[in-house]
Amino acid sequence: MVVPLALAIVCGLLYMTFHSIKQAMLILVNVPFALVGGIAALWLFHLNLNLSASVGFIALLGVAVLNGVVLVSSINQLRDEGASLHHAVLQGAGRRLRPVLMTALVASLGFVPMAISTSTGAEVQRPLATVVIGGLISSTLLTLFLLPTFYDWFDRSPKSQDAAHNRDLTAV
Repeated sequence: MVVPLALAIVCGLLYMTFHSIKQAMLILVNVPFALVGGIAALWLFHLNLNLSASVGFIALLGVAVLNGVVLVSSINQLRDEGASLHHAVLQGAGRRLRPVLMTALVASLGFVPMAISTSTGAEVQRPLATVVIGGLISSTLLTLFLLPTFYDWFDRSPKSQDAAHNRDLTAV
C-alpha cells in the first residue's frame, strides 16, 4: 500500500511541476527502467531481495525521477523558447547529457565501497548498493536514449504532425 501511495504522491508533485499529466507519466517511465537494472544486478550477484535492497530501490527511484525531471525540463525550456519539437528533443538531450551522467556516476561511485565490502554488516550493505548501482546503469542509459524518443511521441499533436507533413511536401 505504501509504494502505490508514494508513486501517486510523486505523480501529483510532477503534475504540479509540469502542469501536464503526459509529462508526469513520461518521467515515471523511468521507474521501470531503474527496476530492471536493480533486479538484474541482484540476480547477477546472487543476492536476495531483502529490506536493505528495498531501501536501495527507494533511493534508486529518487535518482531516476530526478534525471527524468532534468531532461524533460531542458526540453520544455527549449520548446518555450520556440524550438521545434524535434530540435528541442535533440538539443535538450544533448545539453543535459553531462548532468544526467554526473548524477548517476556520483551516486554509483559512492556505493562501490558498500558493494564490494566483505566486513561485518556487508550482508546489509551489499544488496542496497548493488540495487542502486545496477539500477542507475540501466536507468541512465535508457533515460538518455528512450526518454527523448518517448517525449517526441507523447508530445506530438495532430496539428504538429500536419505541419511537419506539409513542410515535408513543400520541400519536395
